[in-house]
Amino acid sequence: MNRKTVIVGSGIGGLVTALYLSHRGDDVIVYERASSFGGRLAYHEREAYKIDQGPTIVLLPEMITSILEEAGMDTSGLTFQRIDPLYRISFPDGSHFWKYQDQQAQEKEIARLFPGEEQAFTAFMKAMQSNFEKGKAAFLDQNFVKRRMFFSYPNLKVLYQLKAYQSVEKMTAHFFSDIRLQNAYKLQSLYIGGNPASSPALYSLVSYSEHEHGIWYLHGGYASLVTAIVQELKSRGVKLVANAEVTSVIGKKRQCRSVVVQGETIRADRFIMNGDFPYVESLVRNKPVKKKYIASSGCLLLYFGLNKVYKESPVHQFILTDDFKGHMDEVFVEQRSPTRPSIYAFHPSIIDNTLAPPGKGVLYALIPVPNTKGQKVSESLIETAIDRLEAEAFPGLRRAITWMDVRTPEDAEQEGLFQGGSFGLAPVLKQSGVFRPQLRPFYYKNVYAVGASTHPGGGIPIVMQGAKLLAAYLRETERGQMK
Repeated sequence: MNRKTVIVGSGIGGLVTALYLSHRGDDVIVYERASSFGGRLAYHEREAYKIDQGPTIVLLPEMITSILEEAGMDTSGLTFQRIDPLYRISFPDGSHFWKYQDQQAQEKEIARLFPGEEQAFTAFMKAMQSNFEKGKAAFLDQNFVKRRMFFSYPNLKVLYQLKAYQSVEKMTAHFFSDIRLQNAYKLQSLYIGGNPASSPALYSLVSYSEHEHGIWYLHGGYASLVTAIVQELKSRGVKLVANAEVTSVIGKKRQCRSVVVQGETIRADRFIMNGDFPYVESLVRNKPVKKKYIASSGCLLLYFGLNKVYKESPVHQFILTDDFKGHMDEVFVEQRSPTRPSIYAFHPSIIDNTLAPPGKGVLYALIPVPNTKGQKVSESLIETAIDRLEAEAFPGLRRAITWMDVRTPEDAEQEGLFQGGSFGLAPVLKQSGVFRPQLRPFYYKNVYAVGASTHPGGGIPIVMQGAKLLAAYLRETERGQMK
């Protein structure tokens, strides 16, 4: 029996869920309140330039393609390019540390800058290899709709082995003695908006994955993934409607009957909410939510059109402050605009000439800042960031800038991100695993959730895995109902 499904929101979680369900022959319609699809996986475009607006670092490409192929999509048109060295980290003393996928090359680089720490890296990789497989099987490959599944003896044993009671910060300090090397292996929690000092040690697996699985670039930009998925959905007859905000949910007893879209009542068999969870929970309940959620960090994002390409620059690089912990405390504890920030810079034009006019380039800079619960970004922070980019990474940058656009947490909040956090709910212990909203978190039995704020969490491959878990859950439960 083909079922009619309404998906509210077209982030990557909603789009991949639509792929799975349409592949089974279900009637799927996607409503998106914005004018374009993809959520935070989108382009920032100006004139003849474009650059990824949100996520830029592509991890686990095989996981991405395997999920798409399982949902019936041909991925041969997606071109992933390995980035190696992975990225450069610049320290205030003028030294540079390169990350490599190859472990021998990494050991040599550590010996060059941090002599004596090579064995610590070997021990880190050995421990993380075992933890990755255990963690994936225990937490990424299953849902926790039934909470008792999480608290089984095998899972609790894995949690202990993964030292989930520790933070990423403590985990890295256990392996590495030099604070600069600790910073190099704990900054990855920022990929999902988490404070290294409060994110569970489980998230240390991200830095391990960079070495084990590599960092990649999707030709055309990460947002081209959305373009390909939308094209596939349309070829299947899936209806995608932009500028269509769902304003209320109508149900009776434990069943949702319909949603109201721009004043029109739309009936369906099931409904899937793809958005930051606090907002969609309020929408489904049709009243404010009293529960206190913790938003991820915000981002100050600077987008540049350049009159040149910095051909000697790496695609990805981090420019760290001399007080990385102080920057994290300003963002997550004091919730104020950072005074001497660390910066992530992305310059894809050195490997992709489709993003700008001939001979010109694009540049993206990200500075972790508080979400909208904290202090607003100061104007001086923007100038400080440009000064540091120019002095430490891109000589003559100010002369090379053709245009610059700025995106703040306030902009993100207006676009539907909870408290302007750029990565969904923060990856703290009480919002991870079973404690994170699950795929069926609502009073209505036929309303489901998918996205960065639901289990298993943020990051494009992980959100896609959440869509896979949802599709499998729907298949199994509905098969049981038919029996």
